[in-house]
Amino acid sequence: MTTAKKPAATKTKKPTTRAKTVKVAPIVELPKNPFAFEVFDLVSKQRTKAKKVEVLKKYEHISLKVCLIWNFDDTVQSVLPEGDVPFASYEEQTTQSGSFSKKLDLETRRMYEQGNFSLGVSDTQGRTTIRRESKNFYMFVKGGNDALNNIRRESMFINILQGLHPLEAEVLCLIKDKNLQEKYKITRDVVEEAYPDIQWGGRS
Repeated sequence: MTTAKKPAATKTKKPTTRAKTVKVAPIVELPKNPFAFEVFDLVSKQRTKAKKVEVLKKYEHISLKVCLIWNFDDTVQSVLPEGDVPFASYEEQTTQSGSFSKKLDLETRRMYEQGNFSLGVSDTQGRTTIRRESKNFYMFVKGGNDALNNIRRESMFINILQGLHPLEAEVLCLIKDKNLQEKYKITRDVVEEAYPDIQWGGRS
């Protein structure tokens, strides 16, 4: 007696899935000699630590390092009053006074209304920059120029703020109180990887 053979089971092919290719957007090109706030803003927009490091390396400048050391090095101590900065221009001194934050809000609002955020060398307002003024920042930290009296020091700080692009001035106010990371997504870990030449500690 012969037994009927069972038909061989046919293998069903699993549908092949193609690996999704993730396109990595190229890093935006900033103008030559960009403002500090432009670099920090671009770093903040990167989604990975590697990209953040890449931006800092690409736009490496001593002025950025000065800002980042002041902000992240615990041994750098500001000798300026903490908090908002009193503000009054020469023309306003006899008529009104106020805080720098209020002045900054007005300036930023005007920039939005005019659609003018003046990137890098395209700024036509004749303002100074953190890139240029960073050589004077030592006077605002402990051990930099302790002989300078407080009134003179604070006046110098306000004069620099008044000459800066509003968003540059905001950066300076943030690092004064070590609050840069409250606005920009930058950590000390990222800075250390981008700038391994920075020696941390022992500054005051």
